[in-house]
Amino acid sequence: MRAVHATSFCLLAALALAGCMKPTSPLASVQSQSDLDAMAYDSVAMPAVHDAAYRLGAGDKLRVVVYGQDGLTNSYAIDAGGSITMPLIGAVAARGRTTNGLASEIAAKLRKGYIRDPSVAVEIESYRPFFILGEVAAPGQYPYVPNMTVESAVAIAGGFSPRARRDSVTLTHNDGAGPSRTSAPLGTALGPGDTVLVGERWF
Repeated sequence: MRAVHATSFCLLAALALAGCMKPTSPLASVQSQSDLDAMAYDSVAMPAVHDAAYRLGAGDKLRVVVYGQDGLTNSYAIDAGGSITMPLIGAVAARGRTTNGLASEIAAKLRKGYIRDPSVAVEIESYRPFFILGEVAAPGQYPYVPNMTVESAVAIAGGFSPRARRDSVTLTHNDGAGPSRTSAPLGTALGPGDTVLVGERWF
């Protein structure tokens, strides 16, 4: 009898413990890929915010969408003359315009005898390159990436040479009104088409 009671007690205890434990969904412990990425890296790069006031220039590559017109929707590079060339309307001046301004200009040209009420959008696919010269390991021309700084430009160019001045550089920027040249610390924001000149230290 004692053996029967002992067995019964063990069964009741096991059932009680099973009732106290909450079932766990097999999906509860599975993390999304983005969560895993966040754990794998100390910081996650934020998506670049498009600057609506950005002025276009030669070398920028654009995606022009004319809704309902597949033959006009395409990627267009701004040429050395500052224009893009589209079917039907030919060359459209882009240099110095914003993307919204260029979209309005394209729509206005299409409205003149081609499309009754065109709807146009312009996005930047890739920016014109920047240039880095002077005391870096690999001076030259490099693709611009949004949110770059002078310091990241130096890193892309292989870092400073042993003779480089490391506290500031000469930054040449062209905003449409003409080039401006300033002495800039390494944390200064870099723009498309800018030229970074890393000088030589004298001691």
